[in-house]
Amino acid sequence: MIKSVLIFNQLGKPRLIKFYEQIGTTRQQEILREIHALVAKRPDTQCNFLEGCRSMGTDSRIIYRHYATLYFVFVVDSSESELGILDLIQVFVEALDRMFENVCELDLIFHFDEIHYILMEVVEAGMVIETNLTEISKAVNEGKQLIKPASDHSRLGIGALRGFV
Repeated sequence: MIKSVLIFNQLGKPRLIKFYEQIGTTRQQEILREIHALVAKRPDTQCNFLEGCRSMGTDSRIIYRHYATLYFVFVVDSSESELGILDLIQVFVEALDRMFENVCELDLIFHFDEIHYILMEVVEAGMVIETNLTEISKAVNEGKQLIKPASDHSRLGIGALRGFV
């Protein structure tokens, strides 16, 4: 099972934090700091798997990929395949690239709601539910179409309210 998905930059600033277990905010911050300290000091030529994380328990493993200035980290238990999770990270990043055309850190900051929605299409309750990029893109685009009409009405402006006063 996937315990958490973390995205942070080289300085350790979180850009996405998603835990699939009930964990307090203070402990989440401790986990983020510990994982950043473990991952950031490793050169890109080393393996992308780390055994154990004191804060997450002895059966947890850290699997990560480093893209430009961002670290994509999945903390999983021993039942998950390391190579499968590496492939899942690649699928998630490709889905982000499709939505934002060469995704960057600013996309994660300004479109955090869409990032969470894309992650929900890939992983739900710690279980992988979709890895097909076409299906992920289709679901996200359908979700955008449902949201778009509601946001169009909210931009009517003050002039539209004059008839109601």
